[in-house]
Amino acid sequence: MQLHRWVLWAATTMLLGLVVPAQAAGTLDKIKASKTIALGYRESAVPFSYTGDDNQPWGYSVDLCIRVAAAIVRQLDLDELQLQWVPVTPETRVAKLKSGAIDLECGSTTSTLARMEEVDFSLLTFIDGGTYLSRRAAGIRRFEDLAGKRIAVAAGTTSERTIAAALLEYKVAAELVKVSDHSQGIAAMLQGKVEAYASDRSLLIGLALDSGNQNDWSIGPETFSFEPYALMMRRNDAAFRLAVNRELARLSRSREIYAIHDRWFGMLGKPGPRLESLYFLNGLPE
Repeated sequence: MQLHRWVLWAATTMLLGLVVPAQAAGTLDKIKASKTIALGYRESAVPFSYTGDDNQPWGYSVDLCIRVAAAIVRQLDLDELQLQWVPVTPETRVAKLKSGAIDLECGSTTSTLARMEEVDFSLLTFIDGGTYLSRRAAGIRRFEDLAGKRIAVAAGTTSERTIAAALLEYKVAAELVKVSDHSQGIAAMLQGKVEAYASDRSLLIGLALDSGNQNDWSIGPETFSFEPYALMMRRNDAAFRLAVNRELARLSRSREIYAIHDRWFGMLGKPGPRLESLYFLNGLPE
């Protein structure tokens, strides 16, 4: 009797083990069915992702996402694909991705291990580092000059954490003022509410150039963080991640990425050694 029960239990267990749960439709299935891809973009993250004078998304990361969308059209053999652009902020980008409001985030998001607990990332797309921007008239020439000053920083960014750590490490007593995005940070400086704005160096250069008064600004000489950018997508969707990475790798392998870089960063010169190495390593073979 005991043997009979054991055999029945073993047989049932084996049968249950063969039952494969139904797999949820992935992002590529969603795109194919709707002929639409929802792309998240930032409205003021110049020159990576911003709203242009024509009210359309522009920028380095936007260009990369447009290339990815074109590659998906070819892969899925679609007649057409509508690009639905959805504005996001540092505080909303992860939630909109997880909810399905966007399929791919085309901004200036740093790939971190902590964020990988909630989302997945593409191959790295850019390498930057954190620093600060101030009005030249404020007389802030080095990090120590921030003592006693008010520093704006966008909430929900890696800059929020790294500037706080840098102030603590170098024993600089300054007040951090949280804002929602880059445009609010610049506005706070222009209105005299803060004396500096902390973010990534390339973003700060873009904001200064976009202001139309480049000589009014000063960028700190220090770099207090490592910021590897990537395109952000939902977790555990290997097929979609592969489609995104396949196009990014092709852009590097064919060296088309250099033309995209030159379009948005040409005024600053050629890619530096770190970015040159990134583009080389991204050129994965098929």
